Amino acid sequence: MTHPELRNVMVTRYIAPLREGGSLPALVEADDDFKYVLKFKGAGHGTKALIAELVGSEIARSLGLKVPELVFAHLDEAFGRTEADEEIQDLLKASRGLNLALHFLSGALTFDPAVNQVDAKLASQIVWLDALITNVDRTFRNTNMLLWHKELWLIDHGASFYFHHSWENKEKHAVSPFSLIKDHVLLPQASLLEEVDKEYKKILTTDKIQEIINLIPDEWLQWRETLEPAAEIKEAYIQFLLKRLENSEIFIKEAQHAREDII
Repeated sequence: MTHPELRNVMVTRYIAPLREGGSLPALVEADDDFKYVLKFKGAGHGTKALIAELVGSEIARSLGLKVPELVFAHLDEAFGRTEADEEIQDLLKASRGLNLALHFLSGALTFDPAVNQVDAKLASQIVWLDALITNVDRTFRNTNMLLWHKELWLIDHGASFYFHHSWENKEKHAVSPFSLIKDHVLLPQASLLEEVDKEYKKILTTDKIQEIINLIPDEWLQWRETLEPAAEIKEAYIQFLLKRLENSEIFIKEAQHAREDII
């Protein structure tokens, strides 16, 4: 599956915050007349959360999993001046410029593991993805999956790639077993991890990984904790993913052992 450059939209209307919390994503409308879930660069973990969302989502899309369309969403200098809520106004001011948004799936229902069933293949595919990108946020408490038009859609990958919050340990994180996979909501059904591993490693070639990482805007890579230029930071993400793919048996075995403990 190809990865053309993401579309660019201009945010024209702030509709409502979607939930409480540090990131405070919002439902907005853009100049293409579509509604989006906007992730703000001025919130929480800043552009690192946007990078995780972008890379995690586009890897999932490459693997054939359902993910809402991502767009680069621009906030102009004047946006938010009339917002009455001071917290939201501060967030909008801090997020002027280039942000990330996901197409809003109107009418989608939150996946409920007590009601909704996922077959072993799809469960294994999603568990494998989340182990690869070290996504800590697909648990029973917060599944980050939606049912839309009778299909399962993945959202909210902003908590992935947590190695980039401790940049000096990136090599160690690349070969970590990812013990938090034990909390994954689909782990009990994920009985085909080795089969999925073989299939997915054929898809995620070096060229494909480079293509996805090169989607990251250089301006999102201006971090206070490192003086590395954007090209070197992108290369670090590429090497992290290639190293995890090369050593996938480490996180596969961790997931299998965790699954044995709960079934």
